[in-house]
Amino acid sequence: MSVWPAWEVREHESATSWFNVRLGFADGARIDVLAVVDEEQVSIEDVRARPPLSLDDLTLLPEWLEGPLFEACCAGADGPSGKPRRTAPARRARPAWPHGTEGWRLVAEEYRAAQRDGLDPVLAVMGATGHSRRRSLGLIAAARDAGFLPSRHARR
Repeated sequence: MSVWPAWEVREHESATSWFNVRLGFADGARIDVLAVVDEEQVSIEDVRARPPLSLDDLTLLPEWLEGPLFEACCAGADGPSGKPRRTAPARRARPAWPHGTEGWRLVAEEYRAAQRDGLDPVLAVMGATGHSRRRSLGLIAAARDAGFLPSRHARR
């Protein structure tokens, strides 16, 4: 993760700072965020992600940002009460998912387990891989092409 200051506005004795944040993941995914830090809180002003974030990923975004962002811009700085700001513990990131044959085999296992349990198999793959619906559907199709899942048109 990279954090660098964008700009700062000072008013009286307080300051509001904007930071550019870039998160890179092992699978090549990238998230760019414009975060606003003031005396009271951290806010997200803009998010851009490639591939697009799933709703589950979007809910995890604050956890991914909190610790490193506080460390980069606020570690040791005094908060409004004069006490040192807390630094958040490190949080989990998107799970690493193997590429190629091993990844397709794992996708097929998740897919079949969800079917067996009466759950939505696409949502199960999304949850396991941390990818968007579109990317998960692509992984499922690749697992089918590799022979790990039967064709969608096969008779049951």
